[in-house]
Amino acid sequence: MATIVLVGAQWGDEGKGKVTDWLAERADLVVRYQGGGNAGHTVISGGATYKLHLVPSGILYPRVRCVIGPGVVVDPAALLAEMDALRAGGVSLENLIISRSAHVTMPYHRVLDAAEERQRGAAAIGTTGRGIGPTYTDKVNRTGIRLLDLLDAATLKARLQSVLPHKNAILTQLYDEKPVDLDDVLREYLQHGVRLKPFLADVSIEVARAVQRGSAVLFEGAQGTMLDLDVGTYPFVTSSHPLAGGACLGTG
Repeated sequence: MATIVLVGAQWGDEGKGKVTDWLAERADLVVRYQGGGNAGHTVISGGATYKLHLVPSGILYPRVRCVIGPGVVVDPAALLAEMDALRAGGVSLENLIISRSAHVTMPYHRVLDAAEERQRGAAAIGTTGRGIGPTYTDKVNRTGIRLLDLLDAATLKARLQSVLPHKNAILTQLYDEKPVDLDDVLREYLQHGVRLKPFLADVSIEVARAVQRGSAVLFEGAQGTMLDLDVGTYPFVTSSHPLAGGACLGTG
């Protein structure tokens, strides 16, 4: 097994989870390179059922290094809940590393996702409502918050002070939603940062070195080809690139 990129040929319901699990057993690294918590892989192993959304499927194999790349958007609360569930099932997380440059899904992203979808009415895209699209929007708009920002209170506060007035104006004036409280978000996300800090790293270096030394690297794409932002069935697409080329962009 050399370097393999596993891509869905259609809209993402092709049974990639089963194939990923089968290939992961022989991999040295399994890398998620795009998407967010909307990806869902259900894996049954040893009589136990594991529902994976952000954590790569290789986590069930103790020797496999699992990587969440910078191209993935991360909802910290959802990721930590998934990690806690894996621990409760006896799965070790010592081989999990997460890009410190991955962008963070914030509370206002989830509210905006649902509100925008409601406003589309009959033209609704069918998003999962998990804030993934709005997170990518802020990433492209250069107003996003990254996991590394959760490690420093002053940095995170400054980022929120810059972003929240605009987001709250949209939420309250356009969608008649409640504003997001800065102090509540600051407190919650700093706690997430404390818990995630041991897993954060510059994963691009690790992936590049693994490829250079000829390790077996499996790049695990979410969704499928027809949901690609550029070449998919636009506008009914995802917000990233689930194609093979996305593996280069989403891991650095």
